[in-house]
Amino acid sequence: AAPRPAHGCGSGALLGRFGVLLQALLALCAFSTLMLKRFKEPKAERRPWRIWFYDTSKQAIGALFIHFANVFLSDLTEEDPCSLYLINFILDATLGMLLIWLGVKVVSWIVQHKKYTYLVFGEYGDPPQAAAWIGQCILYLLIMVFEKTVISLVLLIPGWTKLQQILLGYIPSPQLELVLVMFVVPFIVNAIMFWVVDSLIMRKYKQKDALDINGSTETPRARRTEESQVLLSPDMDFDQSESDQDIPGLWGTSQKMKQPSYQVVI
Repeated sequence: AAPRPAHGCGSGALLGRFGVLLQALLALCAFSTLMLKRFKEPKAERRPWRIWFYDTSKQAIGALFIHFANVFLSDLTEEDPCSLYLINFILDATLGMLLIWLGVKVVSWIVQHKKYTYLVFGEYGDPPQAAAWIGQCILYLLIMVFEKTVISLVLLIPGWTKLQQILLGYIPSPQLELVLVMFVVPFIVNAIMFWVVDSLIMRKYKQKDALDINGSTETPRARRTEESQVLLSPDMDFDQSESDQDIPGLWGTSQKMKQPSYQVVI
């Protein structure tokens, strides 16, 4: 067996029993934020469960790919795989997040330019088609592969080894280091990343609800504002309109009253 280092987790600790338990707990807690995000959406714009599953499953596939890629890259070292995993994770959450945003924007522009309707992120047809979901999953996975490739090239820059030695060197307990690296830090960062990426790849309902009325675009909020202005208008307007409508009727009645009446006497 490989000798355990003086501090930090040893080789293979990420795939040990305790490490796998922490990863399962991390997946459960991290994806619960996506469910919380669905319930935080307005009721008028809340996604059905099937659409929500199609949106979040793309992130699940991408996150699993990034996670296992980080575990594989971190286990290549025999010194402290936990610190290397943390470096990978921090780069994924910073530079990687920028690359994901850029990749989603570029892919969305290409898909819209080519008019591939079912490959637009968040659009699955009516009724939703599984083929559209599969195509979008493939596109999102390609973005993840591009992001991880760039991050791996960045790690080849000299200087990361020194950072790896001092990053978690002050923690003497291997299990505590494993908890920090595999649960605490990833949970906080993943919750933010899932929330942001879900907003990027979900359907923009606010843009879809705009209606074209007489050549002008009127949003539901504008319609509600217009209705509220009508409801809050003074009662005198209604009285005046009603009185204006009744004037011809009253004039006609007065004219009838002024007309002479004739009585036939036999």
